Amino acid sequence: MTQNGFVNIFWGPCRAFRAWRAVFRVELSLLRMDPRRRSDSTEKGAAAANDAAAPVSAAPGTVTMQLYHRLREDIIRGALAPGQKLKIDELCRSYEVGSSPLREALNLLTSFGFVERLEQRGFQVKPISADEYDDIVRCRCWIEERALREAIAHGDGAWEEDVTLALFRLDRAARVRHAAIDPEWEKLHHAFHMTLLAPCGSSILMEYCEHLFTQSIRYRQIAGLLELSVRDPQAEHAEIAKAVLERDADAAVALLCAHYRRTQDALKEKLFAAG
Repeated sequence: MTQNGFVNIFWGPCRAFRAWRAVFRVELSLLRMDPRRRSDSTEKGAAAANDAAAPVSAAPGTVTMQLYHRLREDIIRGALAPGQKLKIDELCRSYEVGSSPLREALNLLTSFGFVERLEQRGFQVKPISADEYDDIVRCRCWIEERALREAIAHGDGAWEEDVTLALFRLDRAARVRHAAIDPEWEKLHHAFHMTLLAPCGSSILMEYCEHLFTQSIRYRQIAGLLELSVRDPQAEHAEIAKAVLERDADAAVALLCAHYRRTQDALKEKLFAAG
């Protein structure tokens, strides 16, 4: 990993750490209040993170926070393309908001690495690159290894049930619908991975895991459907869950990281092979 890449992916957001934690806490409260935004399998699996979330001054219903989520979703799914200039006047018209909440939302997105501020030229969607994606996957493996080992060490019987239920629901869901990844499957996929880590005992560690998960989903959404003819992702999920439930931390970590790296190889082949 390059030094600049590590700074951008991991330490860069720490410069806006208070904003970082505030937004994560708002997202956790949104998940609690709006059942449409979560799978039922997160109710227990994310309980530790939810209980640790303290009230914040930014109310979930504010225009800025609503706009933050709308913009972030459009960036993740590629509706706002990598490298696209974000012109304030155009965005105000498209999203039907004023310039002040828009700039506040863009500043939050900058803190999270979804948007870049251009020197005296406004904002743009952060471009994608093979190097950055490598950094994201590498950091996920580093951070989630610690989270998973702690979860296996401290998770109780209720957590084991949560893992089993999250895997069951993911297994039943259709991954593809209308030639695209089904959003419901994506929610269940997120719930499964976060449930694995939930009892790690650190809300800050979970925040980093959430952030890197979302960054990786952005790359996968932009890449579209990956070639999976030589893979069985659900079998990989089942193998990870089996190792977790057997409390075999070494095997679980190895399987989890291998799972991420297989996706990494397929995604890079699709997005960056021409380069």
